[in-house]
Amino acid sequence: MNKLHSFAGVTGFFALVVLGLIYVYRDRDFTGLPSELNRPQPAVSAALCPAGGTSAPERAHRFSRCDVGDLLMTPGLKYEQPSTLIGRTDVNSVTNWNAPLVWEGTFDPVIMDDIYKREDPRIAVVVLAVGKYTQFLKGFLETGEKYFFVGFRLTYYIYTDNKENVPRIDMSPGHNVSIKDVPSAKRWQDVVLSKMKWAMVSIEEWLYKEADYVFMMDVDSVFRGHFGAESLGRLVAVLHRGYYRDTKRHDFPYERRRESTAYIPAEEGDYYYTAAVWGGLVDDMYKLVKKCHENSEEDAKNGLEAVWQEESHLNKYFLYNKPTKVLSPEYLWSDYEGWIPKDIKVVRISQLLKNYKEVRPNW
Repeated sequence: MNKLHSFAGVTGFFALVVLGLIYVYRDRDFTGLPSELNRPQPAVSAALCPAGGTSAPERAHRFSRCDVGDLLMTPGLKYEQPSTLIGRTDVNSVTNWNAPLVWEGTFDPVIMDDIYKREDPRIAVVVLAVGKYTQFLKGFLETGEKYFFVGFRLTYYIYTDNKENVPRIDMSPGHNVSIKDVPSAKRWQDVVLSKMKWAMVSIEEWLYKEADYVFMMDVDSVFRGHFGAESLGRLVAVLHRGYYRDTKRHDFPYERRRESTAYIPAEEGDYYYTAAVWGGLVDDMYKLVKKCHENSEEDAKNGLEAVWQEESHLNKYFLYNKPTKVLSPEYLWSDYEGWIPKDIKVVRISQLLKNYKEVRPNW
């Protein structure tokens, strides 16, 4: 009998310990984000989830797991009637994992913007303007105010080592600029690699409270066409203009050294994505930038730097963590090309011509 009592006592003690651990850890955030964003993910598709309320906790819950709520549209909205027979036949508009591949002619911007405006998302754009790259801010911001998420709540977060050179631009209603200090860099490679670090730190400390969606963009670009809600998704990648047509996966400029954490074997790969534009929901972006930053730090400890810095790590992440939406090269073309192929019906944003020796250190 004494043995039975002892056994029961020990069992009860361990049960209390387990219950205590459950209580302590039930709200713990194992992703690194504050616990209010660490909620169980509902079993829903990547594109749709139930609409939530508008209080801060409800908004955080909804936007931390969904692209958009119910597909509600304003009554009386005027737009072109869609067709089941007529559309883009010259390009592929869906990936082999059934994610949208967005081109002009595959969506109606009037409908898309209306649906998302009803959800009232907060959109953040993070750009680094270090050294002489502040000269590109004026064109980036002025053209952004013409074409980029017009009518939405949008904040340009400018990370710079020279606040005095940030121009004052008249912002449209709902648009703002927030300037953040970063140290100068001696190598341009360090600047691009630091994008992951600053994005990670910002989301951890404050950005998760201020944004639902986050875009990372290169500042040496200008907007040339509509760039709106059709680009929003949980995890959004952009096809690199140089490798989207007929390039075989073994010819993609992935990192091929096995020693690097960005390594991709020659027989693997979907597309080659640019690191000049990409984005997603704030908690999905946090997982991405945290992993890529950790991998680049691991490489640095081993005396390695990925062949295309943060772009190599981004492509590695997107290979095994598929984007829920892929944007065509319309969403990052380049003035360097000097021509626009027939499948690019509109250029939405384009990288500017520049003399790299004049604007980049150690070039």
